[in-house]
Amino acid sequence: MKIGVMLPLGGEDGPDGGMPGWRDVRAVAEAADQNGLDSVWLADHFLYRDPDGRIYGMHEAWTLLSAVAASTTRVELGTMVLCASFRDPGLTAKMAATLDEVSGGRLILGVGAGWHDPEYEAFGLPTDHRVGRFEEWLEIVARMIRGETVTFDGTYHHVKEAVLDPAPARRIPILVAGHRPRMMRLTAEWADAWNTAWYGAPGEKVAERLGTLEDAVRAAGKQAGSVAPTVGFIVRDPDQPSVPDPDQNAFSGSIPELAEALAAYQKLGVDHLIVSPEPMTPKTVQRIAEARRLMNS
Repeated sequence: MKIGVMLPLGGEDGPDGGMPGWRDVRAVAEAADQNGLDSVWLADHFLYRDPDGRIYGMHEAWTLLSAVAASTTRVELGTMVLCASFRDPGLTAKMAATLDEVSGGRLILGVGAGWHDPEYEAFGLPTDHRVGRFEEWLEIVARMIRGETVTFDGTYHHVKEAVLDPAPARRIPILVAGHRPRMMRLTAEWADAWNTAWYGAPGEKVAERLGTLEDAVRAAGKQAGSVAPTVGFIVRDPDQPSVPDPDQNAFSGSIPELAEALAAYQKLGVDHLIVSPEPMTPKTVQRIAEARRLMNS
């Protein structure tokens, strides 16, 4: 089982509970790269507005991920997940091919339909038919990065003889996040991996969600295991100050207990575990890496 970590993006992700800077993002990414973890991931948001109206700012994810690619040497680089509404499909495919080249073939293109209305409204984006728009977008992106010349005349998206030149040197893996029936159908049809998140200790809910992937793959007539299951796991380091808004589901056990939790996720058949660390610091990353080494010892 691969293990990766989310990187700070904005809001209160910084080491002092405030906005992280590039140095903070780079420090966490380098800690993952140097401590033997498998991947680093960035969320994709313009902003978050909580129910009380407070706004949390965010850096632009793809720009940060490009910088992370140049600052690391071995970890895979993923988006958790890129919002289809923010970038048109042809541009996204072109960006993916270029970043995969820059990183030496380390990109995992995680994508989703989007959900947070306030950022859509703030930036003038349509909030209607998000999954319908995503369905067209995903087909165009997937076909383009897999080497096709694509002509598509949909309700929301249109391309004519769109092709990636230069083409990607390899098949860039696509990960889709979602759990409702329509999203599961699209996952089985187009994705190489699927994500469900966010959880604390592994349990029945995770196992149930993993079962929905198996059902979707079977319904699509695909071979079992053709879409890799990934899971988002929230881990708190109790030896560091608490983050401003701690997740109530976060796992906060000792390093041996964390190693047991990692092993339990592996036993469930998870292909890639994506950890959201609290706080997002190199020290938390080192703790996760130590638990991973203990799990494998």
